[in-house]
Amino acid sequence: MAHAATAEELFQELKRMPTTERQKFFVLLSTKAFHGEDLNHEELFGHLAGDEFTAQEAAEYLEVSMSTFRRMVASGRLQPSATVGRSQLFAAPDLKNFKRALKTAKG
Repeated sequence: MAHAATAEELFQELKRMPTTERQKFFVLLSTKAFHGEDLNHEELFGHLAGDEFTAQEAAEYLEVSMSTFRRMVASGRLQPSATVGRSQLFAAPDLKNFKRALKTAKG
């Protein structure tokens, strides 16, 4: 009997995948996997609601460069939810609200 991968196993495998292959995977996923489905933000990302993102992950989520992200933090526009050593973590709900505000400001 074939072993079905768990979500955690798949996630760990994706982390080990070379960046170019990971990008190809997500293109395939976005263009083919949910074709015809009308999933809302909560259905796709609801499991992340309580998670914290690293600065790099947060910058990627906000679709800004790391230097732009760091300027946002330094200016106080974004506040980390936790600091571990020198690493800052950012709460997913805060990032979601901030991203919504950015989109509204851009029009």
